[in-house]
Formats: sequence, structure tokens, C-alpha cells
Amino acid sequence: MIPHTVRVTTTADPTGPRTSRVVPPTTRHELRLLVAARPAMAAVLLAGGAVAGPRRGGRAGLRKVPGLGWVTADPVVGRQVLTDHRHFTIVGEGGVGHLWAQILGDWVLDLFDGPGHHALRTRSRELFTEVSAAALVDGAWSGPLHDARRTLAAGRSVDVGRLARVLVGRMMISLLGIPGAGGGGERLPSDDEALTAFATGERLASIALASAGSTYLAPEQVSAAQAIVAELTRGVPDGWRHAPADRLLGRCRELGLGLDETTGLASLLMVAGTETSASAMARTTALLVDTGEQHRLLRLMADEREHPVARGAGEPDAVENAVREGLRVTSPASVIGRGVSSDVEVAGRMLRAGERVMILTWSANVAAGAFRADRPYVRETRQLWFGAGRHLCLGAALARAEIAALLHTLYDDGAPLRVVSRRAMRRVLVPGYDELVVALG
Repeated sequence: MIPHTVRVTTTADPTGPRTSRVVPPTTRHELRLLVAARPAMAAVLLAGGAVAGPRRGGRAGLRKVPGLGWVTADPVVGRQVLTDHRHFTIVGEGGVGHLWAQILGDWVLDLFDGPGHHALRTRSRELFTEVSAAALVDGAWSGPLHDARRTLAAGRSVDVGRLARVLVGRMMISLLGIPGAGGGGERLPSDDEALTAFATGERLASIALASAGSTYLAPEQVSAAQAIVAELTRGVPDGWRHAPADRLLGRCRELGLGLDETTGLASLLMVAGTETSASAMARTTALLVDTGEQHRLLRLMADEREHPVARGAGEPDAVENAVREGLRVTSPASVIGRGVSSDVEVAGRMLRAGERVMILTWSANVAAGAFRADRPYVRETRQLWFGAGRHLCLGAALARAEIAALLHTLYDDGAPLRVVSRRAMRRVLVPGYDELVVALG
């Protein structure tokens, strides 16, 4: 059993001696999700935060762990690794690009981290702006979110865990143009079709379940993954050729992305944006209830309605701030891996070409403190939950828009929620709720 108290803090009482107390890094429900998903990885995240986080006296935490490689839970060291593309690579052993190259082909090496990557990022940066992401969410989700709000207002319960999977499945169908499931725009997909799409994305993500020790895939894993990718992207060629410019596949075409590039992006979005988005939505909802921070959020939202003020560019409102805090505390992509492409010194350690680095993003992010809906911007972590550098998550704006849309649905009426029941997902790549039933408090 992994202990729920893993981080020691020291407090000073001006009238007495210094005392120490042990505090958990997050809520007990969050810790249970980590253990249910991957017990071994939960142990790494909890222990790693203690031994490979920022050290006292300004010394950074970077440790070499047998079977894992170099490990760090220091956000500054992690950012240094992620922004140094000369010495670290996403397509070397330990990086997600290494997995994808085995599944999609060697062209991924250039697309993900070679000369073609800069051109890809330059052409695709307009795919998900704040405005386009909000439009995508409104177009794909307005019906289910409206139904959920009416259900809560009527005094009935809503399973946010299932709702999140339905919403993300609908987004997958919309983005990928999945034929026969409303992906062509002729109709909206049903809940069952959305859940089927989500489950297929989960099967693809599960291929990486055993990749903590190595990102090399067995031949049978490669074959299984290739079959799933073919199933999910079978509508991409037609959509790339014929979709209107206001849909993602059409926008890829208009931006000059070729079919291979578009298929690669679509495949990446499936894995990076399915379980992670659904996880963050349900877990942020639970955190707001479990910590009592929903009451703070409701007060802030009421104040904004009564006293509207102009905000500067990038200045978040109450819901957007809660979204950022939810992403920090949940950090669905709990680990980011990189391969060492050439010898480099980091945090006083010499890393050699061919080694790998594991950045414990969850551990680094939760070290900033417990969930607080109005927490100010944390400079050290920034948005480490989306990565950093030239591989910063392409769908970051879409993920924020998705979580914000759900929180507005749950809280715009000004009433607090209570958790009726919950059940953790087991043996999954990304921790999450199989069931999270809520009702008005």
C-alpha cells in the first residue's frame, strides 16, 4: 500500500520551537486514482517527488534510477530538458515519438523532431487558437452540455465520468471525420458512437502502458496499434480532400499540411487528447467538491457577473483560473520522457547520449501546493502539464476550452455540487474516473 502522506513541510511557531508535519501532496481520492491506474507508476511519482524534486540550498533534483534512467521532479530541470532540442529528443528511446515511429513509420522521425518539425509547427499553429477551440467545443458539445445542465437543475444526478467520455468521443469524431458516426457533418453522433470512439482511442493509448521501462514495442503491440490507427483514421483521407475549411481536416489541407502530416497529427491527437482531457474534466470537478474550493469559485463567478471588469490579454477569469489549477494538480500526462541525443551536463550531472530522462510532471506540479481555485500563476511550473519548448501540446487551447465548458455547465447556475458516488478506472495509462456521479449539493 502506498502511503498517502509523502511530503514533509516545516512550520515555525513564533512562540515555540520549530515543528514538522507530514502532509499529502493532494487529496486522498486523487491518490487512489493514481494507485488504481498504475500502482508501480504511482510509487514512482510519490517517491520521485521526495528524492528527485528541488533540493535545499538551490541544488536541483536529478537522479539516475535503475530501469528508468534519469529521473527528475524539479520543474526547472524538467523545463531545461524539454526546451533543449539540441541534446534531447522526443524520437529517441524514452520519447513518445519513438513509440509512434514504430507504429506509423520512419517518416514520423522527421515530422516529430527532424527538419520537418519546425515547418509542421509553423503551419499547424493556427489549428487550435483560443477562438477556434471555443468554436469547436460549442459545435460538438452544446447538446450534451445543455442536457446535463437541465438534468442537474431538475434535481437529478449526472455521471461526469461518463459525460466526459461522451464529450471527448464526440470531439474525436468531429476532428477525425470518422465515417458513419456523424463525422462527416451530416448529423451529430450518438452517445454510443462517441463512447465507442473514445474506447478505441483508449485501446490505442493502452499500448503504451508498459513503456515506463522501455519505449520499444513488441511486434504484436505494433500490429495491434497499427490496426487501431487504421480504424480511427480511415475517414482522414476523404476529410482531408473534401472537408470544408472550417473543419479541422479541411483546415489542415488549407494550411498546406500533406495527408501523411495530417494523419500523423490526427493520430497524435487521439492519444494525447482522449484520456487526458476526460481525466482532467472529471478530476477537476471532483477536486472542486472534495476540497471545498467550489464555494470559492462560485463566489468569484458571482463577483464577476455583478462587477464585470476588462481583462488584459491572457488574464484568466475565475473559471479559466480553476481550469489551470485543475490541470496543475491532476497533470494527466503525469510523466514526459526524452532521449539524450548528445552528451550534456544538467543540474551538475553528466548525461550521456543514448540514455533517457523521465520528467515526473505530476510530482513537479503538485509540489506547488494543494488545489486552490484562485491560486495565482506559478512561475516555476508555468504550464508544465502541457510540456514545454517546441513540443508544447498543440491542443492546449482545446483542452482548456473543453474543461472550461464543462465547469460552466456545472456551476453557471450558482449552486454547489456533491459527489453521490465514484469509482476509479483501473489499469489505464491516464488515471481517471470510471464513474463520478454528482448532484446539486
